[in-house]
Amino acid sequence: MAWNALVANKLRTILSLLGITIGIMAIITVFTLVDSMEKNIKDNIQSLGDNTVYIQKWPWDTGAMQEWWKFWQRPEADLNDFKEVQRRSNAAEAVVFMASKSKTVKYASNSAENVSIVAVTHDYDRIKSFDIVSGRYFTMAESNVGKNVCIIGMAVAQGLFGEADPVGNSVLVFGRKLVVIGVFGVEGESVFGNSVDNQVLMPMNFARQVMRIDRQGSNPLIMVKAKSGVETAELMDELRGIMRGIRRLKPLADDNFALNEISLLSKSLESLFQILNIAGTIIGGFSILVGGFGIANIMFVSVKERTHLIGIEKSLGAKNWFIMMEFLAEAVFLSLMGGIAGLIIVYGLTFLASAVFEVNIYLTLSNIMTGIGISVSIGLIAGIIPAYLASRLSPVEAIRSK
Repeated sequence: MAWNALVANKLRTILSLLGITIGIMAIITVFTLVDSMEKNIKDNIQSLGDNTVYIQKWPWDTGAMQEWWKFWQRPEADLNDFKEVQRRSNAAEAVVFMASKSKTVKYASNSAENVSIVAVTHDYDRIKSFDIVSGRYFTMAESNVGKNVCIIGMAVAQGLFGEADPVGNSVLVFGRKLVVIGVFGVEGESVFGNSVDNQVLMPMNFARQVMRIDRQGSNPLIMVKAKSGVETAELMDELRGIMRGIRRLKPLADDNFALNEISLLSKSLESLFQILNIAGTIIGGFSILVGGFGIANIMFVSVKERTHLIGIEKSLGAKNWFIMMEFLAEAVFLSLMGGIAGLIIVYGLTFLASAVFEVNIYLTLSNIMTGIGISVSIGLIAGIIPAYLASRLSPVEAIRSK
């Protein structure tokens, strides 16, 4: 009976659905985007190296950066710092020195611009997680002697070599030839901008011959990964003592280096996620409120139109709870249809956004259940008063209403 009532008034039903559909779409879209951002960030954190500390000139803490002048005169991390940390640290599993610049890479008549040229010491593969789909990583001998070899990202490989295998060919960087010994697998765009797709990786001892690795323009940093069982806080305490000793700082002097960890970025983004969730809830909440009034209105109209039928049902023995459940079911079903329509739109938008922007967007089961739960709740709230009034009608007066 509830279904027949909805089908008989198609236009009224569709208009009543719009508010719920738009509201659910707004709320679940925001929840989906925030959840996808969090998942992508966690994936990026794992690729950067779990339980890893970065020794740099500048801190990642956005609050500390408000006093940027305190960090301007700090020295950059250099190879001497790297060697001393590597020698003195007992909590470190791997220590890596890294420097990078953006340059044009050439092969024959082809060129790739703004490629990230990254120079690293040998243990880089023990900290950064990546796949090599063709070729191999550096050998210890190649790293130590500064062999002119490199590993290139998939975007660079396709731009320079097309569908051909780059391994064994030479590319031109800094006016010097580098033999390609490996190709990274496709990683996709990273939240932190450190994707290997547009990268050329080379041994540090070769890079020292062609670029200044201790200047700010080279973004020098030291990556330190903790041993298994060692907490990041413990590693940071040890590194702070080591670096203060290397820099010969007095006991009361401030640190002239920053110890950064990925969790700092995650914590600074948590407030942003919370704001986005609240904003989405408020925006969608107004739409759902309007939709709820629309459903309540259509239910009052339905009760008015079917008063005579309610009287007949009661005269045939229908109980008050049966009449009430009939109209509640209609309200919930109407609201649920709107919610499902909103979820279908969000599901389509996730596919479209993933294809157009080349990012991973996930509509999780929890968000689907949230959308359905909100829809059912709005239907119950909007339908409870009309359903109650319908259940309290007098059978005699209801039959006479026609």
